[in-house]
Amino acid sequence: MDNNSLRKNASAAFRDDVLEIFSSSSRVDQEDDEEALKWAALEKLPTFDRLRKALVLGSRGDLNEVDVQNLGFEQRKKLIERLVNVVKEDNEKFLSKLKNRIERVGIELPTIEVRFEHLNVETEVHVGKRALPSFKNFYINILEGFLTYFHIIPTRKKHISILQDVSGILKPGRMTLLLGPPSSGKTTLLLALAGKLDPALKFSGNVIYNGHSMKEFVPQRTAAYIGQYDVHIGELTVRETLAFSARCQGVGSNYEMLMELLRREKQANIMPDPDVDMYMKILGLEACADTMVGDQMIRGISGGQRKRVTTGEMLVGPSKALFMDEISTGLDSSTTFQVVNSIRQFVHILEGTALISLLQPEPEMYDLFDDIILISEGQIVYQGPRENVFEFFQSMGFKCPERKGAANFLQEVTSKKDQQQYWASHDKPYRYITIKEFAQAFKSFGIGRKLSAELAIPFDKSKSHPAALATGKYGVSRKELLKACAARELLLMKRNSFVYIFRIIRLRLIGFIAMTIFFRTKIHHDLNGGHMLGGALYYTVTTIIFGGFSDIAMTIQKLPVFYKQRDFFFYPAWAYGLLFWIVKIPAQAIEVASFVALTYYIIGYDPNVGKLFKQYLIFLFELQVASAIFRLVAAIGRNIITANTYGFFVLLITLSISGYVLSRDNVKKWWLWGYWSSMMMYAENAVLVNEFTGHNWRHISSKTNIAIGAEVVKSRGYFSYAYWYWIGLGALFGMILLYNSCYILALTYLNPLRKPQAVLPEDYTGNENEIDVLAEDNERNNQNRNNGVILPFEPHSITFDEIKYSVDMPQEMKDRGATEDRLVLLNGVSGAFRPRVLTALMGVSGAGKTTLMDVLAGRKTGGYIEGNITISGYPKKQETFARISGYCEQNDIHSPYVTVYESLLFSAWLRLPSDVNSKTKRMFIEKVMDLVELTPLRGGLVGLPGISGLSPEQRKRLTIAVELVANPSILIVHGRANIRTVRNTVDTGRTVVCTIHQPSIDIFESFDELFLMKRGGQEKYVGPLGRHSCNLIQYFEGIEGVTKIRDSYNPATWMLEVTSSAQETRDKALISDLSRPRPGTGDLHFPTEYSQPLLIQCVACLWKHYWSYWRNPPYTAVKILYTAFISLVVGSMFWDLGSKKDTEQDIFNAMGSMYASVFLLGMQTSISVQPVVAVERMVSHRERAAGMYSTLPLAFGQVLTEIPYLFAQTAIYGTIVYAMIGFEWTAKKFMWYTYFMFFSLSYFTFYGMMVVAMSPNQQVASIISSAILSLWNLFSGFVIPRPRTPIWWRWFHWV
Repeated sequence: MDNNSLRKNASAAFRDDVLEIFSSSSRVDQEDDEEALKWAALEKLPTFDRLRKALVLGSRGDLNEVDVQNLGFEQRKKLIERLVNVVKEDNEKFLSKLKNRIERVGIELPTIEVRFEHLNVETEVHVGKRALPSFKNFYINILEGFLTYFHIIPTRKKHISILQDVSGILKPGRMTLLLGPPSSGKTTLLLALAGKLDPALKFSGNVIYNGHSMKEFVPQRTAAYIGQYDVHIGELTVRETLAFSARCQGVGSNYEMLMELLRREKQANIMPDPDVDMYMKILGLEACADTMVGDQMIRGISGGQRKRVTTGEMLVGPSKALFMDEISTGLDSSTTFQVVNSIRQFVHILEGTALISLLQPEPEMYDLFDDIILISEGQIVYQGPRENVFEFFQSMGFKCPERKGAANFLQEVTSKKDQQQYWASHDKPYRYITIKEFAQAFKSFGIGRKLSAELAIPFDKSKSHPAALATGKYGVSRKELLKACAARELLLMKRNSFVYIFRIIRLRLIGFIAMTIFFRTKIHHDLNGGHMLGGALYYTVTTIIFGGFSDIAMTIQKLPVFYKQRDFFFYPAWAYGLLFWIVKIPAQAIEVASFVALTYYIIGYDPNVGKLFKQYLIFLFELQVASAIFRLVAAIGRNIITANTYGFFVLLITLSISGYVLSRDNVKKWWLWGYWSSMMMYAENAVLVNEFTGHNWRHISSKTNIAIGAEVVKSRGYFSYAYWYWIGLGALFGMILLYNSCYILALTYLNPLRKPQAVLPEDYTGNENEIDVLAEDNERNNQNRNNGVILPFEPHSITFDEIKYSVDMPQEMKDRGATEDRLVLLNGVSGAFRPRVLTALMGVSGAGKTTLMDVLAGRKTGGYIEGNITISGYPKKQETFARISGYCEQNDIHSPYVTVYESLLFSAWLRLPSDVNSKTKRMFIEKVMDLVELTPLRGGLVGLPGISGLSPEQRKRLTIAVELVANPSILIVHGRANIRTVRNTVDTGRTVVCTIHQPSIDIFESFDELFLMKRGGQEKYVGPLGRHSCNLIQYFEGIEGVTKIRDSYNPATWMLEVTSSAQETRDKALISDLSRPRPGTGDLHFPTEYSQPLLIQCVACLWKHYWSYWRNPPYTAVKILYTAFISLVVGSMFWDLGSKKDTEQDIFNAMGSMYASVFLLGMQTSISVQPVVAVERMVSHRERAAGMYSTLPLAFGQVLTEIPYLFAQTAIYGTIVYAMIGFEWTAKKFMWYTYFMFFSLSYFTFYGMMVVAMSPNQQVASIISSAILSLWNLFSGFVIPRPRTPIWWRWFHWV
């Protein structure tokens, strides 16, 4: 860190410090000068001393120099609190100061008013089972799409309306909250206003910015849509991410305004602030400016900081209007509050325009907004000032209860299920008020009439600031865009240097193996020796091609960020694609050089230096072509499974008709185009000619009277003329240009693949309340049946006394001076959770909530646990505790390709006692679905988090339901949960404990007891809440120095704000009482380890994996389709060659067909199965911890589910290829051919599964498997026959 940044960071942290030691005081110009002088003196100190010194404000406002190490405990505590709060205060001060300076010199801020009138958005979708992705629907959709395109049959999709006649105004300087239940049209409205609506949707209406339609400016650079998920390059720091955004967008008019501000300040002799161009101040990102953003593989900044980086990317550009969609996804309430508060300061002070949708904002967050838009069923129920929203609903007869969160009330008052509880007109009988009635009433309400009057008067275009709307497609020149992209790619290469070093090591390792096999002492300069050397060159050429295959994964990994930045016009696709290719050339040159330098002389190639350089040039060009092709495949596939399938098809074509596997003379005329377009043919021919025209191969053969080298080349069907080297080199150069150009075109014109739609009921017509009606009808129809389903369970309490949990002291902490051997995470925690008592577990981040949950649930497999845990008075045993408990983990991990109902059925099948019959289980599942409000989603696919299927809130409900169908006595819920669900659960007599983060008043007071933890893994308050939290308030207000709670203030927020040095409270008598067994009870005991016998476990796992595969068409359906297509390709390539046995080349061609069949199709199955197994492995960790099954049924289910698809592949491939190649038609030989094909595909597939099971993650599995498969290729017997293999490597043929 440089001195200036250190000084600025320290200055920001220590300025205006707290209480007696660092009392706040306003700065004046003289103090600024004095502080600057003192900082300058400090910077002259030696480095170590300078790092320990700082300037702080004393009690009288004077600047004092202090040694940070000499601060006392209380001083350090105050300092830390100051550092935590500095972001909020500094942001507001910085922006206010900036606004004052702008006004002082007379600069007008550009602002945007967004109007939308009569917006209608409609679409057509499949409903019911037809909407589910499945093996059958995959083929039906292809056929139906073809027939409807030619109007042979009418479409079977149903018409639904997403937005209906939506109108409104978003004004500058005001922040608007968009509220609405799930599937109400919030995301569609945000996308429509930001100009990013899917073109496949039918759209009508007008969106106007400052009186201009969207065709008159570039909406993508004027407005920014910020989605639920943050898409960034993890290897870049926060500063680099924002700097790249600013560099590409030209920083926009914000930067131009700042530059103009500096110019005018100088003219007016006003001293400018040196921090004015630090836009990170706006979002409080200074503290993490030089920290990597991070991703799944790289540890980086927090979720809240990542959300602010996403926002900052847009703020540094020309965007004046922000449309933010569910930005609380993945964040706790306090972090979301910080993000929203940062945006609020920006909007209010710099007069931005913001529309933000949130699912369940807490009261404190709700109060940050100026206006509210409430939308339901695609219609606007209310739009106007926050202060008037209750007035509107009171006019409709509804009132928000005193201690009810306003946002929760607004979202529930329009719901058919919740509306009645808010009815306040007791003089009138209640009836359900529909959304249409609300929308009509709002138009006649005062705020609604005022809004209509404003919309009737067009915006005066002359009042629009010239810099408000972006009219240029890109912010800077082409040259600057190229420089920005080049700088970023070079930086990413540096950060990912391990990948490139690993590729070099991998190639050198393969080179080492190759040179020990094709050792020069084993190669004689005759025809056999030439064939062996040709095998070495062929293996090298194929190895180089496989080296380019990794570009598929690298390209797809970066595509989400590319699509986002391309659509926001950061840069054109050609600038990204061109630099993505060019900057990697030096690394690839080193990669190839390391291989050639290692193998060339040891294998025994021609010792001429010119030949060495020419061989190196061919291999370099070949790697360039391979990388370009696989980048193109990735850009077209856009999905790792699909792209891998396309990639293996390219490999098959390239290798099969390159002239080595199938000689040129035997290539059918309909495949000659493939031969002449194969990069491998040109590379192989060029290196063969380069080698066999050398001095060692010029002696004349006595049999053919031509040079031995030429005879070797011709015997393989290649061209033997020396000029073919230059033809090959020129062809490869042309392919480099061609495929990179196609790659850039694919980036330019192709869009991200669409996400799967939600599954709607069969008779759904577009009215969201119809789902509620259907659910209620279903509930009424099954009410008598379900209410009778009461599975017996024994209530249990759980107590824990003086629990200590510690881990071995991390090495980095020892390096920093820690002397202890263990790091304590829980320090003497005691408590008790009882039946029918709903307990809230709360605490600040780092208090140990998750650790305590994991220890109690038995999910901690490492570390050291001390203390006593009892279940109803008996010592806890994990094997029995798993049978009577349910643990809802923070991460909602489920099998993605089964439906909600199937997930619950699987859990109930394996966790309920074996004496519960199937009918009772299904009825109990229905009852649980009603309890957690999942009945409308029963047929919906679970999906992958953030990609498809259920929303985060729906996934949490499914997690709870999966545990409830096990009929547990104790339920532990981690993460945000539906309070009505857990309240209903505890009322059945169970023991329930939930973690919550800063809840609203009504949610907080739905709990009976509170277990509050503080930093250091200790409890702070354990006891009952009382009515309106009276017990909690009484306890904390009784502590000296604690401020009294304000009227109507949230007790949960107040409780976390007040600081207390009082010792923790706990009811030792209760713990002692519950730790003793009740008379007449016995210890928990089950006759078997699992609820179901091994056979039932195997059947259940097979059932689940059957549906998981059936509903995963990108894997199963594409695999079968690919097999059929490859069968026709291979059959047509080797057409009727099986009947030819006259020459050695004929036999070699027949062997080549088998080699292509076994190796290339096998590789494709091996690689494509890995992502599927990796996902299911994550799910199995949770299911096995819950005691559902052992490892054998899991493996049994996965292996057996693969077999029908392997049979189908074998039947399709074996029959088509055997017939087309023309092998001998006898039943015996055909059955043997089919037998070997089936088991070859099987061992490739099961090998892929095994590697994933043995590896820590899928990325490592992919690297290991590709290296091993490369060796399988070498030792397959085709590249080098086993008898010609050196004796020290022959064992590997059998392996």
